[in-house]
Amino acid sequence: MPHTPQEKKRVLTRVRRIKGQAEALERALEAGVDCAAVLQQIAAIRGAVNGLMSEVMEAHIREEFGQAAGSQAQRAARVREMTGLVRSYLK
Repeated sequence: MPHTPQEKKRVLTRVRRIKGQAEALERALEAGVDCAAVLQQIAAIRGAVNGLMSEVMEAHIREEFGQAAGSQAQRAARVREMTGLVRSYLK
């Protein structure tokens, strides 16, 4: 989770943009807009969500790995957590 005020502001701005895009998609679907335009909107939302995921993951990596681990077990736990996050992100 982004902790600095600047990171938090950027992430919330992205979330609000995604919300607006999703609302626009809903309106387009309700209005029966052409499939090509709907698919383009869905692709834009997917890109925005990927950007959000990337930013939050980057903040998490900096937070977890910006300082030395207290032990080998802690280091291994951090690595397991990050590999799990990356795997879920790449699905």
